[in-house]
Amino acid sequence: MKPLREPAFARLWIAAFFSETAEWMLQIALPVFVFQATGSAATTALSIVLGLLPAVLLSPVAGVIADRWNRRLVLCVVCAGQAFVALPLLFLGADGPVVVIYAVMAGQAGLASLFEPARNALVPELVTPDELIGANGLMSINSSVSRLAGGWAGGLLLGFGGLGWVVVAYLGVLVIASALLARPFLRAAAPVAAGPHEPVVKAWLDGLREIGREGRLRVAGFVVVLTSLAQGMFLVLFVVFVLDILDGTEGDVGLLRGVQALGGLAAGFAVATVARKVAPAALLGWGGLALGLLSALIWNLPALTASLGVYIGLFGLVGAPGVLAGSGLLSLVQTAASPERSGRVLSTMFAGMAGFTALGALLAGGLVSVLGTGVLLNVQAALHTVSALMVLGVLASGRLRRDAVSAVPRSG
Repeated sequence: MKPLREPAFARLWIAAFFSETAEWMLQIALPVFVFQATGSAATTALSIVLGLLPAVLLSPVAGVIADRWNRRLVLCVVCAGQAFVALPLLFLGADGPVVVIYAVMAGQAGLASLFEPARNALVPELVTPDELIGANGLMSINSSVSRLAGGWAGGLLLGFGGLGWVVVAYLGVLVIASALLARPFLRAAAPVAAGPHEPVVKAWLDGLREIGREGRLRVAGFVVVLTSLAQGMFLVLFVVFVLDILDGTEGDVGLLRGVQALGGLAAGFAVATVARKVAPAALLGWGGLALGLLSALIWNLPALTASLGVYIGLFGLVGAPGVLAGSGLLSLVQTAASPERSGRVLSTMFAGMAGFTALGALLAGGLVSVLGTGVLLNVQAALHTVSALMVLGVLASGRLRRDAVSAVPRSG
């Protein structure tokens, strides 16, 4: 927990909790609202895709902004902007046009594409290098608790009070996050300018070339492709899995998504303490393998039981390897990217996540009526497993270690 002794990081950590809690509230509520309004998995997939594509389109701008501008100020403005974009949902009735949902999700995704690179590029400025993995572990704890709080609140408020209640709570949480980010961080170093007169696209391409040059970043990119396809499939199929296969309710959707935070919380503490010295690639590989195998178990278990209690326990377990893999991937990218290009490298990775998540959602929405939910869920689990086995194979070969050594500047 050493990074929390640094006031600047501690304040970022708390602000990130409120921001992510708000994000989870809408991530749970809006797809369920669309599915209930239309009864169509394909329409639900379309809403998810429209909420992801802006992150891909804005990737060049997001990365350059994270490298050139004050990252704390970017985060503060984004939180305020997300609150403003969500205001139309306050006036949307149960039979209102779904296009409003699409527009809000697109606006939220566009702003989130600015938030993630700036936040993750800011963390190394606030902690020492030997505490970076621990700091990412603490951020994972945040993500787990905010998933639990936001997922539960989003599903519960939607079920009992409708979408309007969700939006009011969402706005209040974002106001808190924005207020926490309003005051400057005294510890933060000034970002390294990408070149004051360098065109945005050229600056972004410079960051893209760094991914091609650095072996660890190439491995991370491969992982992003496979796991993002799996995540996109999950976002669509999970709603169908709970509502149709388990015969659950919208509250159960929020509960099962949120309960993943319990395992994630324990894994986040482990990464922040005892596992903070573990190599990022090892966290990524072993965490991803456990995630794939546990996912396969969950998706095939309805043949034996549909008891909600069983799935509460399993979804709690599956949160742990997800946090380990996510912390490993983020730490791998942060340590492999050069500081002056970290914003652009991170934004490219996040754009890849958004793009392939959108593709996975489209594939799931289009193929579910052809192949069936069960088959596609097993494909989703296999993507995580294959990705993890690739990382472990590369790690065993020693290539990742050689890349890390060759990237250290030599004196003389």
